[in-house]
Amino acid sequence: MATGKSALLLGGTGAVGKKLLAELLASDDWTRLGEYGRRVTVPVSGTSTGASPPKLEQKVIDFEKLDEADLKGGRWDVVFVTLGTTRANAGSVAQFEKIDREYVVRACKAAKTDDPTHEQRVVYLSSTGADPTSRILYSKSKGLTELALARLGYADTLVFRPGFLRGAERPESRIAESVLGFVTSAAAHFSPNVEIEVTLLAKSMAKAGALGSSHIPSDVGATKVDAGQDAWFTVLSNKAAALLGAK
Repeated sequence: MATGKSALLLGGTGAVGKKLLAELLASDDWTRLGEYGRRVTVPVSGTSTGASPPKLEQKVIDFEKLDEADLKGGRWDVVFVTLGTTRANAGSVAQFEKIDREYVVRACKAAKTDDPTHEQRVVYLSSTGADPTSRILYSKSKGLTELALARLGYADTLVFRPGFLRGAERPESRIAESVLGFVTSAAAHFSPNVEIEVTLLAKSMAKAGALGSSHIPSDVGATKVDAGQDAWFTVLSNKAAALLGAK
């Protein structure tokens, strides 16, 4: 497993992002960690005084002014992306697509260095059902984002497609999501592709980021997908994510 690496996390305040941040902070694989986003986690525990851990740099950035954020200057080895939203929270289709797809792709493009000897990896949190040709707005956005990220020229692109996020901690109440949770909990007894604990998903993403697609155990069942334009990306389904996280 890689050691002494730097990692950038975009979207650390979400249900998965918060757990992933904790995993990255606790791991010795990462000597430098950046948490950048429209908001950052407050406070971040990690020291007896409650101050941010020494290896963590937090920065609030404006995704409309990414040049000011100097993401490229960080020379990040791995870029983790858990940034996203919903149509309801965004307020409109246009705003949803801007946040869920455009911000993600622009930020990852901005974080890519110009040094051809610096091999970088991007790890993106997508969703089950992601499909660039889907008629469902959310699924289509995730699918298009996957393709766009794979075509940015990173040395390695990994995409996670989890099912229902069990144990997600959200600031707002989602009645429909709670009902769905009961359904998926029952269905999970019959299929491993239905749901995953958020903590387990975060562990899996952290491991994948450190390992890289070429070192993910074959029994996990990760698959390689052709993104066109001579680009490829590695997909971890809900089942694959659970298997990797449990190792």
